[in-house]
Amino acid sequence: MKRSPWWSVVGCLSSVLSFGAGCGAEAPQDTQAPEQSAAALACSTRITYGDRWIRPANHPNQYDVASDLVTWDGACVNEGTNSYAVLSNGWKPYFTGHNACVIALDTDCPGASACATRVTYGPAWIHPANHPAQHDDTGGRVFWDRACVNASPNSYAVLSNGWGPYFTGTNACGVSFRYTGCGGLYQNPVVPTDCADPGVIHDGTRYVAACTSGGAASAFPLRVSTDLVTWTGAGSIFPSGTRPAWATGDFWAPEIHRVGGRFIAYYTARHSSGKLAIGAATATSALGPFTDLGRPLILDAGMGMIDATFFTDAAGTGYLVWKADGNAVGQQTPIYGQALSADGLSLVGTRRTLITNNLGWEGGVVEAPWVVARGGYYYLFYSGNAYYNSTYAVGVARATSPLGPYTKAGAPILATGGGWVGPGHNSVVNGPGGDTYMVYHAWNSAHTARVMLVDAITWPNGWPAVPEAPSAGSRPRP
Repeated sequence: MKRSPWWSVVGCLSSVLSFGAGCGAEAPQDTQAPEQSAAALACSTRITYGDRWIRPANHPNQYDVASDLVTWDGACVNEGTNSYAVLSNGWKPYFTGHNACVIALDTDCPGASACATRVTYGPAWIHPANHPAQHDDTGGRVFWDRACVNASPNSYAVLSNGWGPYFTGTNACGVSFRYTGCGGLYQNPVVPTDCADPGVIHDGTRYVAACTSGGAASAFPLRVSTDLVTWTGAGSIFPSGTRPAWATGDFWAPEIHRVGGRFIAYYTARHSSGKLAIGAATATSALGPFTDLGRPLILDAGMGMIDATFFTDAAGTGYLVWKADGNAVGQQTPIYGQALSADGLSLVGTRRTLITNNLGWEGGVVEAPWVVARGGYYYLFYSGNAYYNSTYAVGVARATSPLGPYTKAGAPILATGGGWVGPGHNSVVNGPGGDTYMVYHAWNSAHTARVMLVDAITWPNGWPAVPEAPSAGSRPRP
């Protein structure tokens, strides 16, 4: 891992190092200028602490950078109401609660490994036969939402990889996590301001996100990221003064996709006739400038059409998938699919109904489709029920043909939880490490904005799952 310019210190950054509140009283203080310290390091380790870390005073960051290789055996020691870890350099970070240690170690020293997780169990753990160690090691990223299930007289936890460690007694679950080589930790939301209906792709260089803008003068704000966690503004699809002449407002649900040798932004807007319609605009870059088609791509005189997404099948044929806004007029809300011309700007062939709202949890709505081809199936992610409350959730259906027939998994795979309300309208992308991630919105605790969240997708038994999500605590970065 390369050192970045902001690695400006060696050792614990706090000016007040009280017992139980940080790296440890013995941690050295840096007395050099920041640039000298970074340049002097032959190698270093970035130590990122989980969200339950007891941050020392005057320590704004969630990490420290130490000279040389720093390791940790994964053991978390309970003391009073808190717990602590002892690192190889003697630092002793404390965490709120028992068995609450979560630490990521990333080094540029010789011997650095690929992303791996050590799962260390608390003292009440019931050891399996022939398992003397108090921990398990596994490749990749494993995490837990700290939910403990009582199964009298014991209790158990369900980790993100499906492991179910048991513990003696009720509410006795205790698990700590050490991540090595995973790039640090992150915590939702990754965009804390309003970013509803995030359409996210990787354009070959970076991730690009476009969000709903409603009636704002600039339509569809854009953000970019290299890691799905840190996002910066990058203009908009239609800057002020360039919105399409045919559209009067309600700029919703944008998605930018590579179609052939260029990019197309598919979006929803209200047509001058009063009907919601689907538009398209082209650009040579995912960040624009975009040139609108000059008319709606899909306009139906009898029904609003919204929430367009694009995908290609195994043969390279492009398809558009979208939703009929039947819930606005007391009807069902079919999600349609149809093949596109090679340039992505006109529909060809026959329109098919892929799914309708026919399950109880979906209420009066299915919407926000996103299609992923994987392992011989086409997976249709969608959202159901009322976007404005806790009933909103994400479901999935799959088919062996791009236009179906699709079979639903049944229950939603992502629902209200973790302090987040109404998660939905997702994109699916591969993270920097190659794992699959869901990017979606959910209401914040004040219910004032739909903020952007990111959580890992797993694929047990041929179906996608979003374990321990929506997440609120620290997770290993994608």
